[in-house]
Amino acid sequence: MTDLSARLSIGFSWIGHALMHIVSALFLTVVLALERDWHLPYDELIRLWTLGSLLIGVGAPLAGWLGDRWSECRMMAVFFLVTGAGTMACGLTEGPTSLLWALAALGLGSSIYHPVGMAWMVKNAVNRGKALGYLGIFGTVGIASAALVAGGLTEWLGWRAAFLIPGAICVGLGVLLAVLIALGVVEDRKGDVKPQPKASRGDVIRAFFVLSVTMVCAGLMFNGMQVVLPKLFEARLSHLLGDSTLGVGGLVTAVYLIAALPQLIGGHLADKFPLKRIYTLCLLVQVPMMAAVAVLADLPLVGAAALVVIASQVQIPAENLLLARYTPEKHRGLAYGAKFILSFGAGPLAVQLVATVYERTGEFVMLYVTLSALALIAFLAALLLPADRDGGRKAEAVPAPAE
Repeated sequence: MTDLSARLSIGFSWIGHALMHIVSALFLTVVLALERDWHLPYDELIRLWTLGSLLIGVGAPLAGWLGDRWSECRMMAVFFLVTGAGTMACGLTEGPTSLLWALAALGLGSSIYHPVGMAWMVKNAVNRGKALGYLGIFGTVGIASAALVAGGLTEWLGWRAAFLIPGAICVGLGVLLAVLIALGVVEDRKGDVKPQPKASRGDVIRAFFVLSVTMVCAGLMFNGMQVVLPKLFEARLSHLLGDSTLGVGGLVTAVYLIAALPQLIGGHLADKFPLKRIYTLCLLVQVPMMAAVAVLADLPLVGAAALVVIASQVQIPAENLLLARYTPEKHRGLAYGAKFILSFGAGPLAVQLVATVYERTGEFVMLYVTLSALALIAFLAALLLPADRDGGRKAEAVPAPAE
């Protein structure tokens, strides 16, 4: 395995993380323009993302298994190609039915990244903490910039360009990676650079059940927040932002960008302090902050939303370190796939929850009250995690990047 192959693998993994989060969130802002162009209500249009968001979770275990058994680098090439093609197809649709299936293709392609890209990263990074910290930042920047990319391209070139341009970039990267693999420049690595200690069977079983609960709750919270934030800001801050999708997208971007540095800090905290302590505290912070978002408006709303996002991002390194600690190395891709069937699989439930609440109330107060309750459930469940017997994070535990 050459150093060049490892460096290229890390680079493609970083870029792929950002692009996956960008393209999978484009529709959440573009839908505001489709309301006007197609003369359809928001709740009907946002439901079109249900199947796509479901496939992001459902496809993850199979993608992880194929990465473990076949090839991580080849699966990453498939990720770029399928995701890019699905995104471009969204920009060529003429109605809700065709958009539904194009979004489904986008979601299926996106399902490959986290179980495969994260395992790929772990195997190729010598200095894992630093490399995976930056990988997490790329993911956060992708989440943050999705609304700005969608809003800006929609404002300047139309909603079709908001899909076509990012999709073309994905396809181009997929072709480039496939060529590098064919030439032998990029190849798979067998085994980790750093081994991981084994946990006891009892701790593995206990952590499995606890993390299943917390990750479902966190998935509903993350997806619910991401789905609704553009519409929430449009509804409660329109007097400050006007009717511009660029203004809404820019503010959503600012909220998520604020969380980029705290995520890196969360990685450093996970290196030095007990993972359980960090994880539970971050979940606890989100309980009152979600409740605050339910009732606030203007700049206090932006501040509360930012605190929710910061807490959720700081918790991610600890969550993924906990998963890695209680996962056999040879099944890591499948394990990450199982995680994302829980977290991203909560996406369609979040979409339906958002649509139902908005359809019945025309607002999002009850949505954020529900998310606050989920944060409380996750916090109480996290208290049942096995204790950190080593007093904190050891060097051999393998971190994983942002959701």
